[in-house]
Amino acid sequence: CYEAQAKEFLSEYNRTAEEVWEAYTEASWAYNTNITDHNKEVMLEKNLAMSKHTLEYGMRARQFDTSDFQDQSVTRILKKLSVIERAALPEDELKEYNTLLSDMETTYSVAKVCREDKTCHPLDPDLTDIMATSRDYNELLFAWKGWRDASGKKMRNSYKRYVELSNKAATLNGYKDNGAYWRSLYETSTFEEDLERLYLQLQPLYLNLHAYVRRALYKKYGAEHINLRGPIPAHLLGNMWAQSWSNIFDLVIPYPDATKVDATPAMKKQGWTPKKMFEESDRFFTSLGLIPMPQEFWDKSMIEKPSDGREVVCHASAWDFYNRKDFRIKQCTVVNMDDLITVHHEMGHVQYFLQYKEQPVSFRDGANPGFHEAVGDVMALSVSTPKHLHSINLLEQVTENQESDINYLMSIALDKIAFLPFGYLMDQWRWKVFDGRIKEDEYNKEWWNLRMKYQGLCPPALRSEDDFDPGAKFHIPANVPYIRYFVSFVIQFQFHQALCDAAGHKGPLHTCDIYQSKEAGKILGDALKLGFSKPWPEAMQLITGQPNMSAEALMSYFEPLMTWLEKENSKNGEVLGWPEYSWTPYAGITDFLGMSLTKSQATAGGWVLLALALIFLITTIFLGVKFFSARRKAFKSSSEMELK
Repeated sequence: CYEAQAKEFLSEYNRTAEEVWEAYTEASWAYNTNITDHNKEVMLEKNLAMSKHTLEYGMRARQFDTSDFQDQSVTRILKKLSVIERAALPEDELKEYNTLLSDMETTYSVAKVCREDKTCHPLDPDLTDIMATSRDYNELLFAWKGWRDASGKKMRNSYKRYVELSNKAATLNGYKDNGAYWRSLYETSTFEEDLERLYLQLQPLYLNLHAYVRRALYKKYGAEHINLRGPIPAHLLGNMWAQSWSNIFDLVIPYPDATKVDATPAMKKQGWTPKKMFEESDRFFTSLGLIPMPQEFWDKSMIEKPSDGREVVCHASAWDFYNRKDFRIKQCTVVNMDDLITVHHEMGHVQYFLQYKEQPVSFRDGANPGFHEAVGDVMALSVSTPKHLHSINLLEQVTENQESDINYLMSIALDKIAFLPFGYLMDQWRWKVFDGRIKEDEYNKEWWNLRMKYQGLCPPALRSEDDFDPGAKFHIPANVPYIRYFVSFVIQFQFHQALCDAAGHKGPLHTCDIYQSKEAGKILGDALKLGFSKPWPEAMQLITGQPNMSAEALMSYFEPLMTWLEKENSKNGEVLGWPEYSWTPYAGITDFLGMSLTKSQATAGGWVLLALALIFLITTIFLGVKFFSARRKAFKSSSEMELK
């Protein structure tokens, strides 16, 4: 009877949570697709209502003693409800916390970089485009530094307070700090050691890619800007955060004369639209026997940047409205191959929402956060194969030879391998900030230490603690944990391998396309339907036949490239890593009165100051002499002067 009471309580929770969460999600959508003060107020108000609801039911959930319960899912939901996150904060601090978060995200989303001629560039599409296509060292530096000045730098103080409040909420929920709470979502006691083990397994691939790309950049930018034994300046890799290097494929292409897989020209030539990109993705999911997008999705999603002057949060995201029928994507889609991949990534989230929509609200989530990120990426691994692009008319011919193969694997590695250290370090930094190992007066220094240690990158301009470079990446101000992406980049290859087996694929893993395989779709769908109702190793078991995260599949996917890179690097006598880690690309740059100048500019500045000082001195003497002689004459009339 006691357990029946708990079930009664949970069905009441489920009913009310659906309403409260939907109301908040609607308000949040309104704000994200139209950033105004009014929409922000409404969103904050609904967020408060959601916290009150969480608090009330969380407190009631904590009262149940579940030790004798038969039904495991009842116990699991009650345990999840007992963690009430930020709702545990006193109301004034909760309001402060919510406002801090929406302010930081707004700062990020409305930031613009302005030139001397007063043209201003938002991140999307302008700065993203400059970083991707410009090959002018100083233009790239302008975009890179400008973005950090306009975004991160402005939120440093807010961030410090955000850390305090996040930690307070975590301790009120019984966690050591907010990082410990974030890690608890993986329900794995050895989580950090498992990640370190995976990273060390993958590191040789990254080091070889890094050395190869550094050589290509050396050929392009010369010895003045690139040190073959040092870190790479962070603005030269085709992306604002150097997290994906695909955009510099043209500089590093292994075989310029063999086929290169880039669907962008064909997409533009054939007049593809964002709508068509989403339809193509939907067709892929349904070809596996998975669920098509409902009508609401097409009616209500925002798949292009609005042209009516609204400010929007352009960062792509997928939305579940918790009413089992409304699911949307918000994306400022650009017609190119990069965004075609992003479309599949976001559609993967929505497919997951659709699969688990009949679960209780508490279980409408990924088996772990990495699973949610991996679903769409698994589809994209098939979509980007030459075979598949050819079948949807985006590639003229498929040539089966080693050179085209290496070109293809290189293009995927610039995205997947280049990302790994970044995906790993984002939360290394935050975990250390949350547990106090990184102090607030070393936020930026420690950020760059990690960027150096894992990515082998250095800043292209002098940095200081006035800067807050972590804040120039969306997930930091937006309070979104990041280790999920690292996990996803590892497990998506495990999923890909398992689904390719199910689809009866023969041959190297990187040539597999699971399009139209109902068998692969069935395996994936069954795992997605579980949502968060079982610990993630059970979902892993359903897909891959074993319960662990492993780097084996990723290693075997890139095996041909790894062999090629090792040969190429030893042929060029590359040094793996960055032994000359203290080298900087602005070696000739001095800090002169707070300005970063080259040595010659600083010397000139010194002479100018000296000359000004001399002129000042002479003027002072001259005026002094004049003043005294004038004073003697003026003595009589001074009383009248005062009257006036």
